[in-house]
Amino acid sequence: MHIATEVFAVVSSSLFAQLSVPVVAAPMFTVSNPRLLIAQCQAGIVGSMPALNARPTEQLDDWLAEIVETLAAHDRAHPEAKAAPFAINQIVHKSNARLEQDMAVCAKYKVPIIITSLGARADVNDMAHAWGGMVLHDVINNTFARKAVEKGADGLIAVAAGAGGHAGIKSPFALMQELRAWFDGPIGLGGAISTGSGVLAALAMGADFAYVGSAFIATDEALASDAYKQAIVAGSSDDILYSNFFTGVSGNYLKPSIVAAGLDPDNLPANDPSKAGFGSGAKRAWKDIWGAGQGIGGVAAVQPAQQLITRLAGEYRAARARLALALA
Repeated sequence: MHIATEVFAVVSSSLFAQLSVPVVAAPMFTVSNPRLLIAQCQAGIVGSMPALNARPTEQLDDWLAEIVETLAAHDRAHPEAKAAPFAINQIVHKSNARLEQDMAVCAKYKVPIIITSLGARADVNDMAHAWGGMVLHDVINNTFARKAVEKGADGLIAVAAGAGGHAGIKSPFALMQELRAWFDGPIGLGGAISTGSGVLAALAMGADFAYVGSAFIATDEALASDAYKQAIVAGSSDDILYSNFFTGVSGNYLKPSIVAAGLDPDNLPANDPSKAGFGSGAKRAWKDIWGAGQGIGGVAAVQPAQQLITRLAGEYRAARARLALALA
């Protein structure tokens, strides 16, 4: 039996139709911020950031006010090219003591999209729905996806092998195949996507949009240090290590940052998943240990976010044209 959310028709017609390229920017802990999010939305993709990047907690109110006011001003000045909607990421894990407070702030500003991660809660989904928001839930396998939809998520983000930060190990082919066997609602696909051809490949596999994160680390607006940005530019998939040592939850990290922290990336012990968020290496993540996905080989330079999005859009159109010729 196929399941579709009530908002699917609205999402398909209004959200993705207005994007310059079908991309939702992945929220990145310690990296995403209002400046990057605003640049992403103004360039025509869904911009995002984690609520937890606002520290202290009260800063989230200021940040959301800035985002809403700036995007509204943009829309007034550019009615022919309005900004895309934005998303706020909420970590739905028991270690997040500020979840309810952050959701209340999101309610105040009627955040269009909530991206939930590391757990699914019906009450969080209900809160978002109460103000008209849509909930997309990060999933790494079919089991978690079913639980998320059962608890009221409107859409899914399939975080496949190769994604930066906390990520799964499923092939995108396998994961998308299993999700589309029963779910007709909106699905995004993430994992090593840093080019426009990768965006088109995600859609060819059945996704409605691509979920792109690591490429945005190497942008002028990102909060990442210069060394972090240059490591993205210089790195490739060979520089990515998958480990649960740092937070108790498995994820992908840059080996050079692990070495710089005085650790041997080839000899990291496994951590206790039941202590996610409090693992023995958590004090080093994410300030010293840098998350990144396997797609960083497609990043050639640090540049403004708008230029990156323009590149993605151009590559996406070119890939569509090549495919059309091949199928003709």
